[in-house]
Amino acid sequence: METVLAKAGLQVSPDEFLALVTDAARRLAPPHPEPATYFTPEQRTALADVGLDLSPARPSDAKPRTRTVVAHAVLRDSALTVNEAARQLQVDTSRIRHRLGVGRLVGWKDRGSWRLPAWQFAGTGVLPGLETVLADIPQDQPALVVAAFMTTLQEDLPVDGKPATPRDWLLAGGDPRRVATLASTLGTPA
Repeated sequence: METVLAKAGLQVSPDEFLALVTDAARRLAPPHPEPATYFTPEQRTALADVGLDLSPARPSDAKPRTRTVVAHAVLRDSALTVNEAARQLQVDTSRIRHRLGVGRLVGWKDRGSWRLPAWQFAGTGVLPGLETVLADIPQDQPALVVAAFMTTLQEDLPVDGKPATPRDWLLAGGDPRRVATLASTLGTPA
């Protein structure tokens, strides 16, 4: 497991990872028999579009639910703090907070501190075209939905003739407006 975590870029021991999964399962696994009722129709559609299962729990479908809980844990664990983001971008922490405030970076508050998903960073900078994409993402979309979108292959974004993730498309120099157009439909019924 240590090797898998290291290859995934997660700087956490197997015990710490399992503790995060346990914590996420406790906090995130819906005890309600109809978990879909916790979300608006638009949110249900967005969550379903990225592969999250909101149907009532059955013993036969533990794996999709487990994958969702693990995805939450990985998203949280791989996210940067404000200090880490500032070090990576070589700026002051106040610049990171300002960028969060004006929508030039995306993040969420976790136990009173900002967490910034790692997908939006590239080397000592941010993902090329990030501001353009973030400007078109509907504000009501959860961090997991946005992360899943940015890291899921899209037929409309080919790189070298093969579908690419929005992140890879942008890293390859693709037009951020194409990603922004796709992102603007997050949460919209198909």
